[in-house]
Amino acid sequence: MEPLSKNKYSVYLVKTGLILLISTLLFGLAGAIEYAFPGFWRNIFSFEKIRPLHVSSAVFWILTGATGSVLYYLQEHNNEELKFKNGVKFLFYIFALTMAAILISYCFGVFGGREYWEFHPYFAIPLTIGWILFIVLYLSNFKTLKNQPVYIWMWFTGALFFLFTYLESNLWIIPYFRDNLIKDMTIQWKSYGSLVGSWNLLVYGTSIYLMDKISGNKKYSYSNMAFGLYFLGLFNLMFNWGHHIYTLPTQPYVKHIAYIVSMTELFIFGRIIYLWKSSLDTAKKFAHYNSYQFFLASDIWVFLTLGLAIIMSIPALNIYMHGTHVIVAHTMGATIGINTMLLLAFAIDITGTGHKNIKLFRQVCLISNIALFFFWISLIIAGFIKAYWQFNEPNVAYGAMIGRLKPWFHLFLLTGTLVVIGLTIIAVYLIRSNKQEVSRY
Repeated sequence: MEPLSKNKYSVYLVKTGLILLISTLLFGLAGAIEYAFPGFWRNIFSFEKIRPLHVSSAVFWILTGATGSVLYYLQEHNNEELKFKNGVKFLFYIFALTMAAILISYCFGVFGGREYWEFHPYFAIPLTIGWILFIVLYLSNFKTLKNQPVYIWMWFTGALFFLFTYLESNLWIIPYFRDNLIKDMTIQWKSYGSLVGSWNLLVYGTSIYLMDKISGNKKYSYSNMAFGLYFLGLFNLMFNWGHHIYTLPTQPYVKHIAYIVSMTELFIFGRIIYLWKSSLDTAKKFAHYNSYQFFLASDIWVFLTLGLAIIMSIPALNIYMHGTHVIVAHTMGATIGINTMLLLAFAIDITGTGHKNIKLFRQVCLISNIALFFFWISLIIAGFIKAYWQFNEPNVAYGAMIGRLKPWFHLFLLTGTLVVIGLTIIAVYLIRSNKQEVSRY
């Protein structure tokens, strides 16, 4: 049978994500320099611009990488060309142009949004249109959910819930929600927690698809454990956001449910990867070696992130950690250690570099993850020092406390630089790779 040609715009979405990954890393490095050397370039590039540039680039990297991978693998799953090919083209241009415009607007000091979405609310319109188009493209390329593997369900519900929670995150624009502080903060933090759960379904579903592809069978995508991950992940995105609002005066049952379910999906996901990797023979590992080692790296970070998440989910401890660098460490572990490692595994497979330049990929992957570990540790220690100061040293000035954090900020900068160099090398290599045959659409 003649190989199936690939829609090049789904590949372009993945490569756009890799460009945004580089943007994330560089702006993150700029922020680390500002931490280690306050005021370093305050008059040129202030932290109020660096932070949204870094955060939005990271979110956009996950979204474009995930949507491109889903469309690419959906075509493989169906073993036929994507329907509405021009729709994929429009999706690429909507996302690429809107995200570029958002990052440029930050550089000129144009803000107006909230946290993850600090851009002007007008930009939410093309992003929403683009996501609706993604859902339409997805739904138009399969006929039924009956007897489908788990990743089809994960992609389907992840896409729908993301749209719902993204619209929810913009409710603050309406005065009815914005004028009530508790209601406003509850909806904001709830929607952001659910947004993460939504894109996790897209990323974890794609992971299961690629694990099946590497192993050569659909053992994992039809397994009880995989469907357990799916239902638990769905339950999590609906309810585990409650641990974000422990400090708000909301109903106690919401917090209790959140405490029970918080981060349990990571345990099952880690278990799936562990069982999968132990079942592969040497030939299959080698054929997809570069993707395989990034899977292994993500498995380690699932374990580390789960441990920190469990600690953070205890209300008595959460109140100390909230607003400190421990939260940043948790975010970095999940975003870089889990999501980025998995998305890189997809990109490696999509660009056809699964068994090429193995030595380069192995060395860069190892160095990047060792550096990321110490980067993560430095943030946790800095967070503990700040938490102790907040509750036990009311007479110590803020500047004095920051002085204690300086050694850890310097370690944070050093190890962060190594992470930036390593992952940028991988991203540039994958952007330049043209190994796959693609269709002209």
